Amino acid sequence: MALRESVGGLAASLVSILRTRFELFALEAAEQKSRLFVLVGLAAGAAVCLVLALLVFTVTVAVYFWPTEDRYVALGILAFVYFAIGIGLLVAIRSRLVNGPQPFAATLDELRRDIELINRIKQPSSAPVPPEWMPPGDRP
Repeated sequence: MALRESVGGLAASLVSILRTRFELFALEAAEQKSRLFVLVGLAAGAAVCLVLALLVFTVTVAVYFWPTEDRYVALGILAFVYFAIGIGLLVAIRSRLVNGPQPFAATLDELRRDIELINRIKQPSSAPVPPEWMPPGDRP
């Protein structure tokens, strides 16, 4: 029965470890999904602002030939503002992509630690065996 209990305990531990790793993976997947939605929103905002800047610039060129100069200056300022907002959003997107966390970093770190632990267990121990673990005749 001792072997069966040991194998059962080992299997239960393995399932528990796998369950924990899967929960961590699911949590990180949800974080990556929200990060992706933020980036898509920023990209959409940048695209809208850059299209508006192009539209206002086109109207500015058309109004340039209009007799009133105030309309031309106002539309030029609008075009610049939309352009600056669009560039700012693009810089924010690039910053988040370059400086953002590595996807599934915690899961990969836990798996790396698991592999290191397994490799340490596989290697023969160079530490001396405690005297209480030795057979009675071999104790110092």
